[in-house]
Amino acid sequence: MNSPLFITGIGTGIGKTIVSAILVDALQADYWKPIQSGALDFSEGTDALKIKDLVSGSASIIYEETYKLKLAASPHIAAREEGIKIDIGAIGRQLVAINQQSITGNQLIIEGAGGLMVPLNENEFVIDLIEKLQAKVILVSRNYLGSINHSLLSAAICKQRNIPVAGWIFNDQYMQYEDEIVKWSGYPKIMSIEFSSPISKAFISTQAQKLKEVLHIFTAEQ
Repeated sequence: MNSPLFITGIGTGIGKTIVSAILVDALQADYWKPIQSGALDFSEGTDALKIKDLVSGSASIIYEETYKLKLAASPHIAAREEGIKIDIGAIGRQLVAINQQSITGNQLIIEGAGGLMVPLNENEFVIDLIEKLQAKVILVSRNYLGSINHSLLSAAICKQRNIPVAGWIFNDQYMQYEDEIVKWSGYPKIMSIEFSSPISKAFISTQAQKLKEVLHIFTAEQ
């Protein structure tokens, strides 16, 4: 099985689930979000359920979360409220089980919680989980005022920690500075996703078709 692709971003609410859905659809991949915060109100569903609703076809497996936390907060706070501690070792063991039990051989898309430096417990962050899972990162950046700074900081810590990065996927339109982020970060642009509201299965399918044209950018050397 290929190394997993870990979808992280420059912050919260920047479109990681949309990007994950596009990747799952384009690659006919499996999906796993090990840590889900904000599961108190299921009226809008979890990100795993959103992926299931948005992706066409039936070749993909959606795996259960390792931690499903009620409070919509940083995972370490949400876990603390429930009297538990997130153990990245437990998440790593679930990945081993997923690999052993997989019947599809599909690429695995892992969606992170928030950005790279979101705390998971008192000592470990999302970036530590990425290292534990030996995953390759796709960075998601949403175009807004301030996103250059947030994007370059995210790229800088990946380089500092020697995290393998496949490239950028950009969301929305604000100003034309995606190519500058690419140049300054040194990571390639995989694709740009146009703004759409609401997000529909048809939209995800259209974007997935576009992504298929550039799959070699981030599947190379997997």
